Amino acid sequence: MYIYGRIMSQNTNPLTQYFRQPAIYVRLPSQGRFWPPDSIDMPANGELPVFPMTAVDEITSRTPDALFNGSAVVRIIQSCVPNIKNAWSMPNVDIDTLLVSTRIATYGHEMEITSKCSECDADQDYALDLRTVLENISTPDYSKPLNSGDLQIYFKPISYQELNENSQIQFQDQKLIQVLQDTEMDETAKLNEIGKAMVKITELTVNSIAQSIAAIRTPAAQVHEAEHIKEFLMNCDKSVFNAIRDHAIGIKQSSEIKPLRMKCSSCSADYTQPFTLDMSNFFAVGS
Repeated sequence: MYIYGRIMSQNTNPLTQYFRQPAIYVRLPSQGRFWPPDSIDMPANGELPVFPMTAVDEITSRTPDALFNGSAVVRIIQSCVPNIKNAWSMPNVDIDTLLVSTRIATYGHEMEITSKCSECDADQDYALDLRTVLENISTPDYSKPLNSGDLQIYFKPISYQELNENSQIQFQDQKLIQVLQDTEMDETAKLNEIGKAMVKITELTVNSIAQSIAAIRTPAAQVHEAEHIKEFLMNCDKSVFNAIRDHAIGIKQSSEIKPLRMKCSSCSADYTQPFTLDMSNFFAVGS
């Protein structure tokens, strides 16, 4: 094919130069650790290019089923951060960074939020700089174990797939408990069903803690097998389990986005407000 004095392949799209380009570059809190092989193509400088969302991505971000089952997040991240080959495998410590970066790449670094003053209850509208949010995201030090007697317990971030599956199970079980509480079922039968649901929630808690443990070292062995770790959690002393649970919760909290520091324009009071990524509106235009 001959166009404007040069030969072009039939497969060459002359519009390629007008395709979207990277808007920002971002470093992951995990620095690429904890990603399975072939799930990410990490550049030598550690900076991932982030592209703006396409129209298809924006539609995906508004699809309720895709939001609920997690596929929307996976599709958007793999589209906007093409170095990521399998977003289901991303460590949970990287999720917020990737979502906030995609929002910045698509709509800019300012995001309008509404906040209620904790002192005077006045509603305030603020322009939040998402670059500040990115700067305050940190990663726990997973190299330091929790010591419990002869045991050294090492932790790791769970994957987005594990996080999503756990959240769906927890949502369904909590919904079942609420339905049972409102139903006119026989009281004995109702308590029996609620008890079963509570057992499932407890098992889910144990399973999620097991998923966050990388290894348990004893004086004679180092255990990596998930089934062995889960069996240990089901049979260890309560004080040991509570220490592991509290440590896992502490790690999770330390990697979450810190509350925003706000100043009320009505009464001048200083207060804090949690910042959560609500996927139902986080990528909405103008939000």
